[in-house]
Amino acid sequence: MFQIRIHGRGGQGVVTAAEILAVAAFLDGKFAQAFPSFGSERMGAPVMSFCRIDEKIIRLREPVMEPDALIIQDPTLLHQVDLFAGVRRSGYILVNSSLTIEELGIGELMARFPHRHLRTVPASEIAIEITGRSLPNAALIGGLAASTQIVSSGAVGRAIRMKFPGKTGEVNAAAAEATFQVVAFGNPWRSKESSHAGTN
Repeated sequence: MFQIRIHGRGGQGVVTAAEILAVAAFLDGKFAQAFPSFGSERMGAPVMSFCRIDEKIIRLREPVMEPDALIIQDPTLLHQVDLFAGVRRSGYILVNSSLTIEELGIGELMARFPHRHLRTVPASEIAIEITGRSLPNAALIGGLAASTQIVSSGAVGRAIRMKFPGKTGEVNAAAAEATFQVVAFGNPWRSKESSHAGTN
């Protein structure tokens, strides 16, 4: 069983991210479940959601205490909440930030995890450029798919389109695919503006 815990703030689509991830797993022929933490989900308050993915029926129902992967949608939580509690030593960590792990001030804390499992990606920047909104949830799901290969990028795109029919789904699927490419190939994100600036 592969377990994911997602941290963010109310209004950032934390719960939706887990739901889309679970649907993507179903589309890939796996079993999955997604649910939020219980408590305050007011705008701006810390929020958690959970997703489990397995090749067989999942009977567990309790919160994910020992995740195999951690998605941090809001880096301002890094020094406010113990986000890394229980994360397995082989765990994958994906942080929404244009800064490196060291620049975020968590290098020492991350030393116990495999270096190749740690990644920051500017998901909010990617989302703003592609969707026009700063919600990073769809983009980060694409990044998780690339780093863990627990779901396919194609299934992620289909799950997003199912959740958000029409243009909203298309642009969010594009943001997920863009982040997948950034994480899969280790290339830095270059916005259209920076690309145009380089040609002047």
